[in-house]
Amino acid sequence: MNWMKETFGGFLSVAVLFSGAAAQDAPQDPTVTASTPRERQIELALSAAPAEVSSKAAVYILGPKGYEKAREGTNGISCFIWRSFSETTQVSAAPACFDAVGSQTLMVTAMRSEELRAQGKSEAEIKEDIAKGYKNGRYKAPGPGFLYMMSNENYFYSSGAKRWSTVPPHVMFYAPYKTAKDAGYESTSPTMVPSVTGDGPETLMVVFAKKPSEDRSSGNSHKH
Repeated sequence: MNWMKETFGGFLSVAVLFSGAAAQDAPQDPTVTASTPRERQIELALSAAPAEVSSKAAVYILGPKGYEKAREGTNGISCFIWRSFSETTQVSAAPACFDAVGSQTLMVTAMRSEELRAQGKSEAEIKEDIAKGYKNGRYKAPGPGFLYMMSNENYFYSSGAKRWSTVPPHVMFYAPYKTAKDAGYESTSPTMVPSVTGDGPETLMVVFAKKPSEDRSSGNSHKH
């Protein structure tokens, strides 16, 4: 989706504020395609949420015709690798885990985008298809909810710097049609908190969050 390109482009400035090593930590080419090994795709997808959540989530991977389900889930969460493109160039590869609301709304359009991309459709054609879908009611804006993007491998490409960088772990809250002014700002900027990204039905508000340590032991979640 086109707004994802804008979202991750805006994160470049944010990432620099949070981590001076963001660009150095990114591999030369972290793109994800249908040929990326299945286990690697699953590993990346599950890294988006705390282990307690992702261990029970449904998982989708990229196949030759778009996303395909690799594993059933039991908690209503759906995890996959969210991609965006600028023309034919992949500019992001970000693990994401949607709650039940997002799984039935935003994730549907993401899956449709990859389906069309696999058919050889251009990014302009994909954007038009999604826009028409919202207009005719085929797609719905999400209600209250959020998605996890807490992986340390949120990769995006900066065309200006001509390099891949990473975005710090974060969560996103659905905020359809909200703007920077709704958050009290005159316009969007890398320093606004929470950051408002995207536009229209797919607007999100970003809050940076650190994933809890997986070796903690407390209550029923401790390891035996």
